[in-house]
Parts: sequence; structure tokens; C-alpha cells
Amino acid sequence: MVGLMALCTGLSGSDSVHAQLDRLRKAQGTLPSPVADTPSIVIPEGEFLMGAAGPDALEDEKPQHPVWIDRFDIDLHEVTTAQYADFLAHEQRMAPWQWDAVDLSQHHDRPVIGVSWFDAEAYCRWRGKRLPTEAEWEKAARGTDARAYPWGNQAPRQEWANFGLGARFSYRQVLTPVHSYDQGRSPYGLYQMAGNAGEWVADWYGTNYYEVSPPKNPSGPASGSFRVVRGGSWSDLPKYLLTYGRLRLPPETRNSYTGFRCARTVGPAP
Repeated sequence: MVGLMALCTGLSGSDSVHAQLDRLRKAQGTLPSPVADTPSIVIPEGEFLMGAAGPDALEDEKPQHPVWIDRFDIDLHEVTTAQYADFLAHEQRMAPWQWDAVDLSQHHDRPVIGVSWFDAEAYCRWRGKRLPTEAEWEKAARGTDARAYPWGNQAPRQEWANFGLGARFSYRQVLTPVHSYDQGRSPYGLYQMAGNAGEWVADWYGTNYYEVSPPKNPSGPASGSFRVVRGGSWSDLPKYLLTYGRLRLPPETRNSYTGFRCARTVGPAP
């Protein structure tokens, strides 16, 4: 499934990292200091149905199959611009695409976009976490009842998700705060697993991977040309917001549609 988020890749913004850090310092009156990490939710171990069945399912979404996932936790929200600015303050990395348009006093609670898979992976590692696997992400989004969307099986509505806004990007006009859309949360309480920003996950993309994937803790093919993106974005039509929908992008892609959240391995329940 390839939507609008696969288009319009770009390079980093014209501002230097140092200029962005100056902007962060000027915004300290409206931002927590230090910037807090995203709270997380523990997803219990157990089985769920991954993928889709039936005539409407795409080839890379089939077959629907049971998958066992060990206990893990995952960020309640998408990583924000303020959190990513804190990362840039400590790690000398290329600023995200469109970063010169960020005003942290206004956009601090919007999801960071314009980050490559490598950027997202580095941020999660800096936080002592990792990107979720595709299977972990899907379980966190849909729960154990094979629902089509995080909130259930009803088609998306504007009060449940941020989607369908076309292709013209603006932090103020198309991205919403990461704690928005309370009615659209997943069965485990996660926000915006559909819409706002699509989300990088750890796995390489494989068209037929579901036909050969292991039944416990699958982590994707060993190699590939694309990384998986999940959840759909502010730009996408409803069909790209499905909990089982799979998108793919070259890992170096930076665009206005794609952000991320982090996960962490935790031990068995006490």
C-alpha cells in the first residue's frame, strides 16, 4: 500500500543545528526543561491476528495469521519537535527536513517529521529504546480483536484522526498535538496510531514476508531496499489508516508525512 506519504522526499532545513538550539533556548519559557520523554504503555504478551484476509486485502497484507508477541512497552504519543530538538542539543545530527519552519513555542507538541529511518533509530537509541517491530506496532494499534482501525471497525471520522488534508504542508495547519483525538485511541490507549504522522518501524519491508514469518516475535526480513512505515498521515485517505496497512519507503527518506514513536523490551510480567 503506497499513499501520498511516499512522495515529496527532501533534505534537511536550511537552519543549522546551532540556530535550532538557539530557538530551543528562547522557547524555554513555554517548554519543560529538560524536555520530558514520552510516557509509555506496556503491551501484554500474547497472541493477536496480524494482516488481513478477504478479497479487499492487498497481497502484502496476506495471509492473516496469528502472531505471539512478548511483553513490551511503546510510547503513548509520537515523538514531538521539542523532544527531537532536545536530541539535537546533545547529538550533532542533520536537522530534519522542514526544520527551519519549526517554531518551538508554537509547535513543541506537534510530531517531528522530516526524519529518516536512521534519524528515528538514533533518537530511540539515545533514549535507551528502539523502534517497534512491525508486529509490535500492529498489535499496539489494533489489539486482539483484529479491528480495522485503532478505535474499531468504523470508517475514520474527523474527530477520531487527523487525515485527508491533501499535500500542502504546514506545521500549524496540518499537524495536530500528539495528545489530540482522545476518541481515536487504540485498545491500549495509544494516541494517533492512525493519521497525523506515519511512523517508521524497525523492519525491512518484504512483499511476501507474511508467508514465511515466524509465529513468535517476527522482526522482518534480514535485508531489503525499503523500511516499513505504519499508520498513515495527515495527508492520506482513510484506506491508508488501516491498522494492518503496510507502507514502504527507502530508509534515507525525509518527508512531511513521516515521524515515529519508540518502544522498549521489558521482562515477563511479575
